[in-house]
Amino acid sequence: MARDDYESVIGLEVHSELSTKTKIFCSCPTGFGAAPNSQTCPICMAMPGTLPVLNEKVVEYAVKAGLATDCEISRDSKNDRKNYFYPDLPKSYQISQFDKPLCTKGKIEIQTNNGKKIIGITRIHIEEDAGKLNHNEFGGGSLVDLNRAGVPLIEIVSEPDLRTAEEVELYLRKLKSILEYIEVSDCKMQEGSLRADVNVSVRKKGETKFGTRTEMKNMNSFRSITRAIDYEIERQIDVIENGGKIEQETLRWDEVSGKTFSMRDKEDAQDYRYFPDPDLVAIKLSEEYIENIKNMLPELPESRKQRYIE
Repeated sequence: MARDDYESVIGLEVHSELSTKTKIFCSCPTGFGAAPNSQTCPICMAMPGTLPVLNEKVVEYAVKAGLATDCEISRDSKNDRKNYFYPDLPKSYQISQFDKPLCTKGKIEIQTNNGKKIIGITRIHIEEDAGKLNHNEFGGGSLVDLNRAGVPLIEIVSEPDLRTAEEVELYLRKLKSILEYIEVSDCKMQEGSLRADVNVSVRKKGETKFGTRTEMKNMNSFRSITRAIDYEIERQIDVIENGGKIEQETLRWDEVSGKTFSMRDKEDAQDYRYFPDPDLVAIKLSEEYIENIKNMLPELPESRKQRYIE
């Protein structure tokens, strides 16, 4: 079967660090480039007996991002614990949001060569970032820097509406410009302020059922993302054409070889054993609060461009 008989289905989970002065659950600063473990306290280091307190600015910035991407804003939201073990996650769970995110059902419009296309946004939710592992390639071993632990993030999850690497780049550039314009994130990809998990699957044209997806984690440059998508689409088609089966797994993109490599099986939501965080109260938003944030929003780039043209 020819390659033209296949189409790719792509969805993105974009993580954007928020430009707050302090972390999401404590008063530690969030500046980039400080000496390792110099911006930490018992809360973000997960010392026993410490209690988180939600930073109100994080909620404001997330609602701002939701309004700017045409989302519905939830009046009743909560924080959940997402359980997994990794050395840079000192609590062995991440505080995130599961079934009651702050923002849902949004959209972004992109201009493709075939005209305008609407890309749906499933949800935008708040969560804390993990720390960072610094690998010593000479002496061996790894050291943990917890400066980034507890830095506030919004995760923007798209619908699987993207079909090509070009559409993905257009969507990411548009999203980046919106977040920068409303001043909720500096979106410095080289510093990890904006990064994307890319989910890719292929199916025969005309089919409505999705193929098995793979996920490429923490990608932070447009060039890497588009190259990785093009490679992964070709790889998956090759596997299917040769009678193989696509495994649901997490992949690592290698910039030098231009190939993806398997890291681990891809988890499903039930593997994370989500449950409401008992240390944090529910997030209740009034109509007046949401209206005030709506009135704070500047004119968005697309609207300003249209006004100038007219």
